[in-house]
Amino acid sequence: MSVLRSVGSLFLDLIETIVIGLSLFLVVYLFFVQPHQVNGQSMVPNFQNGEYVLTDKISYKFNDPQRGDVIVFHAPEAAHCPTGTGCDFIKRIIAIPGETVSVHDNAIYVNNQKLDESTYIPSEYPIEAGLFTRGREVTLGANEYFALGDNRPYSSDSRAWGPVPRSAIVGKAFFKYWPSGVIGPVKHAEYNGTFTAVE
Repeated sequence: MSVLRSVGSLFLDLIETIVIGLSLFLVVYLFFVQPHQVNGQSMVPNFQNGEYVLTDKISYKFNDPQRGDVIVFHAPEAAHCPTGTGCDFIKRIIAIPGETVSVHDNAIYVNNQKLDESTYIPSEYPIEAGLFTRGREVTLGANEYFALGDNRPYSSDSRAWGPVPRSAIVGKAFFKYWPSGVIGPVKHAEYNGTFTAVE
C-alpha cells in the first residue's frame, strides 16, 4: 500500500512539474520571447534561410525601435503572403518616425544624407528603388518605420510596399540559436552621422 502511495505521490509531483513548466513556457512565449525561423534569402549574408532566432517581445513596450534594429513584424497585405500562413517578416530598420527616405544612386538616403551600410552588407549589392519609393521621397509618420532586407536585390520590403506601422512589430530579433554554428547575439548596426532633418 505504501509503495502505491509513493508511486501515486511521485506521479502527481511529475504532473505538477510538467504543468508548471508548460505554464512558464506559455507565459514566456506569449509575452516575452518568441522563436522565429528565417524563411528565404532576404537577410543574407547576416541571416541564412532556415536559421532560428529569438525575438524579444517586451523591450519595445518600454523603448522605441531604433535604426539598425533587426525586427520581426506581421507582413503587410501588399506583400501578398499566402492566406492563413500567419506570415511574419524579418528586416532591418533603416529610418524611424519623422525622417525622410529616398532610394537613388545605388544608396539609401535618410534626411538627404547617404546611409553608410558597409558594416553589414557587401558593397557589390545593388540598391534600387521599389514600387513605393521609385522617384519619390517618403516621409515617415509618427508610428512608422522604414525596414529593408539586407539582401537588397532579393528582398520584399518598405521600398515595395511602404513603411511598417509600429502596431505590426512583434519584437526585436536578439539571438540566433540554430543551427549550432551560428549561436550568438544579433548585432545591432551602428551608423555614422546624426541624420538631422534638413529644413
